[in-house]
Amino acid sequence: MLDIASLAGLKVALWGWGREGRAAWRVLRRRLPALSLTLFCSEAELADANALGDALLTARTDATAEALSAFDVVIKSPGISPYKPEALAAAERGTRFIGGTALWFAEHADARTICVTGTKGKSTTTALLAHLLRAGGHRTALCGNIGLPLLEVIDVDDPPEFWAIELSSYQTGDVAASGVRPSIAVATNIFPEHLDWHGSEAQYVSDKLSLFTGAAPRIAILNGADPRLSALSLPHSEVRFVGGEDGWHLRGDVVHRGERAVFDAADVPLPGRHNRSNLCAVLAAIEALGLDAEALAPHAATFQPLPHRLQTLGTRDGLTWVNDSISTTPHASLAALDCFRSRRVALLAGGHDRGIDWSDFAQAMRRHAPAVIVTLGQNGPKIHDLLAPVSDEAGFALVAAVDLPDAVAKARAALGGEGVVLLSPGAPSFGSYRDYTERGRHFAALAGFDPEAITAIPGLGIA
Repeated sequence: MLDIASLAGLKVALWGWGREGRAAWRVLRRRLPALSLTLFCSEAELADANALGDALLTARTDATAEALSAFDVVIKSPGISPYKPEALAAAERGTRFIGGTALWFAEHADARTICVTGTKGKSTTTALLAHLLRAGGHRTALCGNIGLPLLEVIDVDDPPEFWAIELSSYQTGDVAASGVRPSIAVATNIFPEHLDWHGSEAQYVSDKLSLFTGAAPRIAILNGADPRLSALSLPHSEVRFVGGEDGWHLRGDVVHRGERAVFDAADVPLPGRHNRSNLCAVLAAIEALGLDAEALAPHAATFQPLPHRLQTLGTRDGLTWVNDSISTTPHASLAALDCFRSRRVALLAGGHDRGIDWSDFAQAMRRHAPAVIVTLGQNGPKIHDLLAPVSDEAGFALVAAVDLPDAVAKARAALGGEGVVLLSPGAPSFGSYRDYTERGRHFAALAGFDPEAITAIPGLGIA
């Protein structure tokens, strides 16, 4: 176990100067004020780092294998892949690469943690978990990948009773590396994503599942309908599946615990059946904590949906505008379309090309296509070429756009004043936008809504 105190006397570097990198610097300066640090960052970030006035911090831009291998420990930001050639070469020479998630867990071995991961739905699941726990009077932290790095809450004067932590595939391995077992770990589903970071689909799945296979949570809550999750062998964890008739599951819109009907979720503000299914995972996790999940279930009706996740912005000139900017896989786009199957929809699809296969999406369009698909972004031409023969057979309009403003204009024109404009791109925003939040904000502005009013994540932090 590598905690912060054990870094004293070691050669330590930070790699990345985003929010996580800055959080790591603050923690190390607070805990180890005499520790010399080197920061590897971009040219654009040098001025910001140097402006700190930290005499023991050296900022540089040459994150080469030789430079990295000079350090005992490199604390890297989540967006930096450990599979980069320079990282692999330095690791072979003995440099240890960790993230802030590993440091946090090493400092909180006795915390009651509920870790949530999955390709889609993990943010909403984590936020809903925190919401229900708080409704039951339990002081709970909502943090992690959802928007509050763990290192920003590593030192709190009044620790919460429970920690609801969202983890991306960039962070799950850090939990295993920390040597600390989570109290409970939840997985919603597994689809191919982030292949550019992980290098392959197999590595992505392995890294994602390391929260279970490596960290060995005391209780694992798994979606039994997902083939990869249902096939997991976890000899060191108690496994509880959701979705089957003997556990928490949906029948129509009604949540059941075994044969017992518990709660009608039809009016819960969770768009899409997949999100209501994740309510079952939340209730299973609450039950695993030893709490009365059935009593807390009705509080789901007061949950506030998260921004950029099937977020209905409102109606303008007869068109309903839906912001699902966080959609970064074709499977997420399919789930979004399913929510509006009875409506005329113009889907905006495409973005950064990570090499994800859209063939399953194209096949699905033969059966249930929207009225219009507007392709855009780096992988827009590939998606367009794949869908062209399908559009002729299925009878939907296929339009190419050069960017988001062009896509919005063409979707508006194609729908003719009636229907849903759905931004569910099935791809990341990199290259065109800093992140999915900036993309969603731009979409809102183009639709005529205030981007400032749509971005806050309700309940973030400790309450």
